[in-house]
Amino acid sequence: MANTILVGAQWGDEGKGKIIDVLTEQADYVVRTQGGNNAGHTVFIGTQKYVLHLVPSGILRPEKKCVIGNGVVVDPISLLHEMDGLIKLGIKIDGNFFISETAHLVFPYHRELDEQRELMKGEHKIGTTKRGIGPAYGDKAARTGIRLIDLINPERFEPLLRRRIRENNDVLRALGAKPLSFKKVHAQYRAAGDRLRPHVANTVVMLNQATARGEDILFEGAQGTFLDIDHGTYPFVTSSSTTAGGACTGSGVPPHRMDRVVGVMKAYTTRVGEGPLPTENAEVADMLHAMGREFGATTGRPRRCGWFDAVATRHASMINGIDQLAITNLDGLDSLGTIKVCVSYQDGATRHDYVPSDAVTLGACRPVYAEFRGWQTPTGEIRTWKKLPLRCRQYLKAISELSGAELMIASVGPAREQTIFL
Repeated sequence: MANTILVGAQWGDEGKGKIIDVLTEQADYVVRTQGGNNAGHTVFIGTQKYVLHLVPSGILRPEKKCVIGNGVVVDPISLLHEMDGLIKLGIKIDGNFFISETAHLVFPYHRELDEQRELMKGEHKIGTTKRGIGPAYGDKAARTGIRLIDLINPERFEPLLRRRIRENNDVLRALGAKPLSFKKVHAQYRAAGDRLRPHVANTVVMLNQATARGEDILFEGAQGTFLDIDHGTYPFVTSSSTTAGGACTGSGVPPHRMDRVVGVMKAYTTRVGEGPLPTENAEVADMLHAMGREFGATTGRPRRCGWFDAVATRHASMINGIDQLAITNLDGLDSLGTIKVCVSYQDGATRHDYVPSDAVTLGACRPVYAEFRGWQTPTGEIRTWKKLPLRCRQYLKAISELSGAELMIASVGPAREQTIFL
């Protein structure tokens, strides 16, 4: 497989967890490179459902090595809870799971600040998960963050945490929130550090040595292209680089060691939280929600839904350098007689073939649609390309061509076996 970067080509929730799990069969390492426990990857193995927030999806294959890279912000308490849940389900986390010593940490004051700032925005809220991810990345950029390497050094950790809690308590009081107890937070995080210590490693050296040995690495993205801090629908974005470039900075593996980029996209479009979504459609949303689909793995919130947006996916292919596509949730469209695809945006007299950089302009855009005849046949039990209905194959080829990349995978359900390779 060589070194593969997997990214979301829409607004997140594209089904990356399943595709990562499928591709992991060909990899030696699976590396998470950005985000925090605000992400959620769902994987079905048989009838067992696994929801992962920080631990890479490769952990479900015991012979693979999994790494949380330096670009991730780690909530140690949440991570341990997730690890304990996996252990109870019989998943091995011993000698195959590593965390970068330079990953920054999420603390209770980050979560409190996240919530207070979101409340202050009122109707202008971003729709954050309130997990403290933005404030943690803010501390990282301000060079006041605390890293895992600090946590496992008790003498260094105590004064660092004391100073940060004192400073942030002043801010919390000013916002009308309750200050935090240093003693309580310190005890909780010291205990977490002791448990995590065996997993802490210099993962930059580890991964580059693995590449030198010719081992294959799968870089696991979280969220999606249009939630990227630089290239997303700012300010309705996350706080990290969700595009292919983030895999390099978030792991320490250089660009010339990357061999391909796989983009994951749904056969329609969804988004969680605030911000523009040009193809949003209430009828599509009602249909998918009635099927029990499109509820957030992290928050449980119903996702906003709409028709496939080829303008957005074409833009994502350009930014990420997407070579191959994995199109998921195809079976969600099985019942439709007509399926729409957005091929451009119209803003007054102006036509847009790529996503405008200004969220206000994007919000004013109206989709220009092409229509396709639906196949109106269940696809969940189909396992080969040739057995897919002709109209279904025509639809897949059309949206891959409009997106500007080669179709590699079509997924007709959440299970491993519901995966069609072209």
